[in-house]
Amino acid sequence: MQRMPARVFAALLASESGALTSAELCAQLKVSPAAISGAVRYLTQVNMVTREREPGSRRDRFRVHSNQWYEALTSRDMVIKRWEDALRDGVTSLGPDSPQGRRLGETLAFFEFLHGELATLMERWDVEREKRFG
Repeated sequence: MQRMPARVFAALLASESGALTSAELCAQLKVSPAAISGAVRYLTQVNMVTREREPGSRRDRFRVHSNQWYEALTSRDMVIKRWEDALRDGVTSLGPDSPQGRRLGETLAFFEFLHGELATLMERWDVEREKRFG
């Protein structure tokens, strides 16, 4: 993760409510509104932060949720699946016995393994989270 999104994410995690406005983030981190804007754009795109609007207010608040890592990894699962599909097409196009096809094939095997393990890991986390936090 780039430095500014990491700083914004850490500030949100460390805040009492888990949510801050752009102005609060600017003041706390001593950076420009543009820096905050780029950071929260990235964090919302990767599902690590959500944007909320308080009723009657025009200001957005950015919130980190207790299950943000779960959500972020779950969204990565879809990305991994797209990579698998692209790699599979590449292996087919180049031929599985060509040097390029073998490299792509090994990369594909890694992502298939990761995809399967990630699903199992998420199921195990659901059980563990329930035991720990109810």
